[in-house]
Amino acid sequence: MLMLAGIVVLHITTIILLLVATIDNAWWITSTVSTDLWGRWELTNSVWHYTNLKNYPEDYLQTVQATSVLACIFAILALFVFVAQLFTLPKGQRFTFTGILQLIACLCVMIAASIYTAEFHTTDTDGGYGHSYILAWIAFVLTFLLAITYLVLRKKSE
Repeated sequence: MLMLAGIVVLHITTIILLLVATIDNAWWITSTVSTDLWGRWELTNSVWHYTNLKNYPEDYLQTVQATSVLACIFAILALFVFVAQLFTLPKGQRFTFTGILQLIACLCVMIAASIYTAEFHTTDTDGGYGHSYILAWIAFVLTFLLAITYLVLRKKSE
């Protein structure tokens, strides 16, 4: 029972990390600019102003946005499927469907972060990756670990 509670807590933590990484505006930061997947915040006269992402390749940007959102959706869906399988799965069976959904979420977040790394800010000398970018990679590791856990985990007979 304690192991299942730990898995659920880890899964919820992963979902929160994915949501923060997708929503928060700190994928690339400098002293006057903070960029996320949806826009750019520029500091002028001590006031932050929102602008669109003008210089980003649109195809890559839309791919990163879509895969980030899909990672959140698949991770949330995997949690609901896991809870449903706790009550409906026969004893001794594996949580394969939950593991597959979590593996898809893992793949989506990896694609988003990899494309962002390869295509954006490659020539920028000022600034660095922000906490949202780092959270996306941490969420990738956690979703991968959860996917492996679900694929190995069997429903015990009590």
